[in-house]
Amino acid sequence: MSLWRLLRRFLRPYLRQISILVVLLVAQTIGNLYLPNLNADIINDGVVAGNLHYIVHTGEWMLALALIIGVFSIVAIYWASQVSMGAGADIRGDVFKQVQSFSARDMNNFGTASLITRNTNDIQQIQLFLQMALTMMVIAPIMCFGGIIMALHEGLKLSLLLLVAVPAMGIFVGAVMVRVVPQFRSMQTKIDRINEVLREQITGVRVIRAFVRNESEAERFDVANVALTKTALNVNRTFALMLPTMMVILNLSSVAVIWFGGRLVNEGAMPIGNLTAFLTYILQILLSVMMAVMVAILLPRAAASGERVMQVLDTTAVISDIVNPVTPHELSGRVEFSNVTFAYPGSERPVLDRLSFTFEPGATSAIIGGTGSGKTTLLNLIPRFFDATEGQLLVNGVDVREQAREELWRSLGIVPQAAYLFSGTVASNLRFGREGASEAQLWRALDIAQASDFVREMPGGLEARIDQGGTNVSGGQRQRLAIARALVKEPSIYLFDDCFSALDAATDARLRAALRTGTENASVIIVAQRVSTIMHADRIIVLEDGRVVGMGSHEDLLETCSEYREIVVSQLGAEAAR
Repeated sequence: MSLWRLLRRFLRPYLRQISILVVLLVAQTIGNLYLPNLNADIINDGVVAGNLHYIVHTGEWMLALALIIGVFSIVAIYWASQVSMGAGADIRGDVFKQVQSFSARDMNNFGTASLITRNTNDIQQIQLFLQMALTMMVIAPIMCFGGIIMALHEGLKLSLLLLVAVPAMGIFVGAVMVRVVPQFRSMQTKIDRINEVLREQITGVRVIRAFVRNESEAERFDVANVALTKTALNVNRTFALMLPTMMVILNLSSVAVIWFGGRLVNEGAMPIGNLTAFLTYILQILLSVMMAVMVAILLPRAAASGERVMQVLDTTAVISDIVNPVTPHELSGRVEFSNVTFAYPGSERPVLDRLSFTFEPGATSAIIGGTGSGKTTLLNLIPRFFDATEGQLLVNGVDVREQAREELWRSLGIVPQAAYLFSGTVASNLRFGREGASEAQLWRALDIAQASDFVREMPGGLEARIDQGGTNVSGGQRQRLAIARALVKEPSIYLFDDCFSALDAATDARLRAALRTGTENASVIIVAQRVSTIMHADRIIVLEDGRVVGMGSHEDLLETCSEYREIVVSQLGAEAAR
C-alpha cells in the first residue's frame, strides 16, 4: 500500500516522539478505563452504605486522575501535531526536490496542475489523516479491548450485548469504505482538472478577453466544478448516513443495557454501581469504534493521496546524473556537436538529424531556420534538458551525460523564449544566478542589456517591485531584464533563445553591439527568427527539418545557401540579398 510505504519512509525520524506519544496515550486510556470502576465503588460502598468519608476520599482520587489524564491528553495532541506537521513538511520537501530533478518529458507525464495538487492538497490529506491516526488509532483499540475486559468483569450476562452491537458497527463501516474508496480517488483527479482549468484561465486571461471567450471559459470551469461537486456530494451523502446509524446503534445498546441490567439489579444479581460502570464501559467500547470510524473516513482519501504522492517520488527521472560524474578541467566555453540526432518519444522522424559543428569561445554563433526546424530543441540539448538520441555533445570538453547537471548549469547563462521573472525586486531577479553580485555588477549588466534607463525610472530603482511572471513590466522590458540576469552570472556559455523578439530595431542593434564587449571571452549562441538580429554573428547555422543546410557568415550564406537567401528576402527585401 502506497500510504503505508510513504508513512514508513517519512516517520522514521520521528520514532522517539511517536514512542512518547504512545506512552502518554496508553496511560491516558488506562486512566479512562479505571475511572468507571472508581465510580462504581463510590455507588456501591459509599452511596448505598451511606459512607460520606469514602465518597469524598474516592472522589479526590477521581479528580486527581482526571487532571492527570487531561495533562497527558494535551501533551499527546501536541506531539501528534509535531509529528504530523513535520512529516508533511518533509514529504513536501522531497516532492519538491524530486520535481526539480524532472526533465521536460517527466513534467509532461504528470502535468503542472497535477504536480501542484499532489504537493498541496494530497499532502494536506495525508497530514490530516496522520494527525487523527496518531491519537485515535492508539486510543481506540486499547479502549475497545480494555473496555470489553472490564465489561466482562462487571457483568458476564450483559456482555452478550457486545456480540450484537460491535459486529453491527463493523459491518456497516466496512460497507461504507468499499463504496467511498473509488470516489475519493476520483475526487483527487477532478481537483487536478479544476487546477488545470483555473491555471490556464488565470495565465491566459488577456487572450480570453481579447477573443471574448469569457462565457465559454466559465462553462468549461463549471463543467469541472460540477463534476467535483457531484462526486463530493455522493461521498458526503454516504458519510451523512454513517453518524446517525452509529448513534442509533449506540443508543439502542444503552437502552438494552439499562433494560436487562435493571432486571438483574431488581433480582439482586448485580449491584447498581456495577450496572453504572458496565453502561460506561459499553459506551466507551462503542465510542472507540466510532473514533476508529472517524479515522477510517479519512483513510480512503489519504490512501488515494498517498498513492499519487508515491507516484511522484517513485518516478525515475528520464535524465539523471551518473554515479561518478566527470568534472571538466576548465570552463573553456567550447560546445561541440558530433553526429547528434534527437527524436521525441513516439515521433516518426528525428527533430535533429546528424548535426556536427563546434561553438568556440570568444565567438558569436547564430542559429536560424523556419518554424519547427529544431532551433530551440538544439539549444535545449546543451543544458541537457533533453538527451541526444544518438551522437555526442561535449561542453567544456566533456560529454554532457558524464557531467553533474548542476556543474554543467553553472557554466551556462540561459535566456529562454518566454522571459520569466520571479516575484520580488529587480535586484533579486538579477541576483538569481549570482547571489553575491554587487550593485555595480547589476548596473553593468543592465547597461549591456539596455535596461538601465527604464530601471532608473522605476520607483526604487533596483529595489522596484516585480510581480510574479513580470506582469507589471512590458514584454521588451521583461526580455531585457532576463538578458541582464544571465549577464550578471558571467558564465562561459550564453544561450539566447529568440529573446530579442520584443525589442525594437534600434534597441536590438544597441544590445547586440554591447553584448560583443560584455561577452568577449564566452561562447554566445543565439537562436533568432529575425535576420537583423543575427546577421553580424561570426557564424550562422541554417536549419531546415532538423538538418544543417548552410553554415558561414551572412555574406557567405547569401551566396551559397538558397534557404538563407529566401529568409533574408522575405524579411529585408530583395535588395538586402544582393
